[in-house]
Amino acid sequence: MQKDLNIFIELAEQLLLEEQKQPVAKHIPTSKLYDSLDLSLNDEGQVEDALIENLKSIIKSTPKTASKSFFNQLFGGRIGKATLGDLLAVMLNNSMYTYKVAGPQVGIEKQVLKNICKLAGYPTKSDGTFAPGGSMSNMMALIMARDAKNKDVRAKGLSEKMILYTSAESHYSIAKNAALTGIGREQVRLVNTNEKGEMLASHLEALAKEDLNNNYLPFFVNATAGTTVLGAFDDIETISKICKSYNLWLHVDGAYCGSVIFSNTYKHLVKGLEHSDSFSINAHKMLGTPLSCSIIVTKHPEQLHHSFSNEADYLYQTDGDDFNLGKTSLQCGRRNDALKIWTLWKSVGTNGLEKIVDKQFEMAQVARDYIKNNKDYKLYSFDDSISVCFNYKDIDPKELCTALYEDAQLMVGFGSYKNEQFVRMVTINSVLEKEDISAFFKTLEAYVDEKMLKISTT
Repeated sequence: MQKDLNIFIELAEQLLLEEQKQPVAKHIPTSKLYDSLDLSLNDEGQVEDALIENLKSIIKSTPKTASKSFFNQLFGGRIGKATLGDLLAVMLNNSMYTYKVAGPQVGIEKQVLKNICKLAGYPTKSDGTFAPGGSMSNMMALIMARDAKNKDVRAKGLSEKMILYTSAESHYSIAKNAALTGIGREQVRLVNTNEKGEMLASHLEALAKEDLNNNYLPFFVNATAGTTVLGAFDDIETISKICKSYNLWLHVDGAYCGSVIFSNTYKHLVKGLEHSDSFSINAHKMLGTPLSCSIIVTKHPEQLHHSFSNEADYLYQTDGDDFNLGKTSLQCGRRNDALKIWTLWKSVGTNGLEKIVDKQFEMAQVARDYIKNNKDYKLYSFDDSISVCFNYKDIDPKELCTALYEDAQLMVGFGSYKNEQFVRMVTINSVLEKEDISAFFKTLEAYVDEKMLKISTT
């Protein structure tokens, strides 16, 4: 094993070097992928030196999500102590379903969950779990809401139309989960949004009234803390009052920006969170842990147990349910995703996590200021968002982003809202500084000046 650890260190150093030398990996068209790299699997194994060189070639061609040229996804950067925790979790290789197998790692997970609940304003009895991703966190919330509304559904299945509500700008997983859980996509009501992409509470209430008049069974509302495109925050406090009036489970999908709970400056964006029934957060986004680190908490621990527990004598052989985490999980075998957020949190404290969150908003403001002070740009996004949406010289954003990627200049995506398409620059990358924001725009501008004839305009 020591020999392989030495190889890993060599490969990790190669990655760090590549991030500096070629921060955007040279694009390999899918049509040429298998000709460019040896990805084959054969009857005979590859000798070690050849394997190492092969891995180095793969590293060189893989997108560098920790580089300062990566603005493409809702994650990015690399924080050492969080990476340390993830590497240690791999070496320990514990599964998190029982205390017997995971030992103190269970206590680590429970401490993280307890503190997330506290920051969310939930009662001390609240609980949660780690899920495979934000989509699965949303599914778990949906299942708990379904089972809370219909106690017999686990045994007898659905017997009536159950209706759920989410904004038209929410994550696609809501409709997907409705299909997977037997609710059905046709029972998903899309609530209108305002110019920022925030859910209109008045339309939510109108839809709920209409469904009740049709003798349907409304049961679930999904509010969003950070919409995927514009980074908007739904008005949780107002929505929670409607949910209380109509006995609807309120889930807050904070996968993108739920980490504002760590910030004294920005936690007002989720005002009223304490009135929700469940809340999800992805630490691999704003908190910068390695993928994946998705958390869901609820103020109804009994519902978490009711929806996901199942007896198994061959598995749960020691200790109580409180420390056998498989009783409250969607999964059985489950990797240890808690250690990386714990090592980060333990090393920098809650105050350190606040600084990580606040800096992303600071970098977004730096980007917005640059755009506002340059007549060649048009800004589409707004304050209190880390999604910076803009267009440059009326150039088609899809073609611009694709060209920047294929020519290994920048990795940045595009999005659309209300028939407007734009570049979406996300300042979630935890290693960014002001000069990196400036370098982004200078790289884009220089590229356009050089390649203008190759890029179509709108």
